[in-house]
Amino acid sequence: MSRLSFRRAALAASALALALTTAACTGDAEPDQPPTPSPDGTGKPSEKPRKVTFGAYGSEEEVAAFQSVVDSFNASSTTRQVTLQSWPDHESALADVLAGNAPDAFLTSRIDLDQLVEAEALQPVSLLLDERGVDFGDRFSRDAVDAFAMDDELQCMAYSVSPMVVYYNTDLVDFDKMERRELDVPTANDEGVRERWTLAEFGAAATFASRRGDRRGVWIDPTLQGLAPFIYSGGGQVFDDDEAPTSLAFSDDSTREALNETLAILRNAALTPTNAQLARATPVQLFKRGELAMVAGFRNLVPELREADDLDFDVLPMPVIEDRATVGDISGLCLSSGSEVTGDAADFIAYAVSDAAIATVASTGYIVPANTSVAASDDFLAPDLEPANAAAYNSSIRYMVVPPFIDQRDELVEAVTPLLDRLVTAPGVLDLEETTEQIDQASRMILSPEEETESPTEEPSESPSE
Repeated sequence: MSRLSFRRAALAASALALALTTAACTGDAEPDQPPTPSPDGTGKPSEKPRKVTFGAYGSEEEVAAFQSVVDSFNASSTTRQVTLQSWPDHESALADVLAGNAPDAFLTSRIDLDQLVEAEALQPVSLLLDERGVDFGDRFSRDAVDAFAMDDELQCMAYSVSPMVVYYNTDLVDFDKMERRELDVPTANDEGVRERWTLAEFGAAATFASRRGDRRGVWIDPTLQGLAPFIYSGGGQVFDDDEAPTSLAFSDDSTREALNETLAILRNAALTPTNAQLARATPVQLFKRGELAMVAGFRNLVPELREADDLDFDVLPMPVIEDRATVGDISGLCLSSGSEVTGDAADFIAYAVSDAAIATVASTGYIVPANTSVAASDDFLAPDLEPANAAAYNSSIRYMVVPPFIDQRDELVEAVTPLLDRLVTAPGVLDLEETTEQIDQASRMILSPEEETESPTEEPSESPSE
């Protein structure tokens, strides 16, 4: 099985395909609704618009953009009135929804989908949105839409997707100068855009940027998320099973080989920030100051980097060892199972994923739209702003590896992060075999504790006397 196969297998949704072909794909984002009967039963329309709540999370700028979408919808409707509820992050949103305080429609992260489905907190959106003319097939990223398919239904509508990419300081990583010096650089296409690069070219850029003073070439977070793109690109696996993992797979031979190549760069003290640098600033702060040439990150870094003084930056996809691969987050718009205004909430979601509405949020710079039309437009690409190679986000989406659902995600991260930090940053000679065994062992205590307690260490058998 290919290292990317679980993305397809885990997210297959046969009924979704049926739903997308059985209903007409025409209509309006806000179709006409029958009048709401008055409380006295006379049949006359109610004078008050029906109330719909919509929940979203994000930065102040993102929430303000969502408010603009809500205001636009309200201005076009006399029968419905949407009110925005906001949270600082998806964890807060999830907690409220699972506690029974869900808005009628709400934004969620794909990593929370299994909990929401298990809690029966959602109404599938497939047929509702198809009836409202949402074109799943051509106007939205298939990978993003498939990520919200579960139990043969489209549980939520894909809204945004943000693959991990490499941010680089274009003054410190000067590819033209490197090329003149006959160093390894990514090849430019006919338009002069460097669309992909190898791990060797990535290492050469880090070395070039570190050649003077205290400047350092690269920082990759020593976490599961930070290391996963390199592991997958090198043919390795992060988990031992694509759907129901019982352990990490760091001690797998292919994973170790990918790590061995990657760590040759990430463990090089001449290329990475010193402990003193990291004690006084985060890697992103060092990057903004021009003390660090490259960091890996997601689209939500862009507004912060655009505001940094004297920083010129661009992006490239994650470097390639064997095949392209990356990780990231996908967000979607969901319908609450407890909503009493399902049709109105579905109308709002259909409006929120329309070109005009999603362009409003995309223009803030924080998201990569799942709407492919907007993702290819100037509202997202922003040709007059950095990064110039914004198309790298779009091209990376198809190479995203979507991880399996893990209920004990926080516990797993807490258990293995100290070992991953040692793997990447500990000085001296690294015993890769021993450290990767320890990482997998720690993960099994979280993912399959029953098997660990029921499988005591076997005593070596004694050879019979001859």
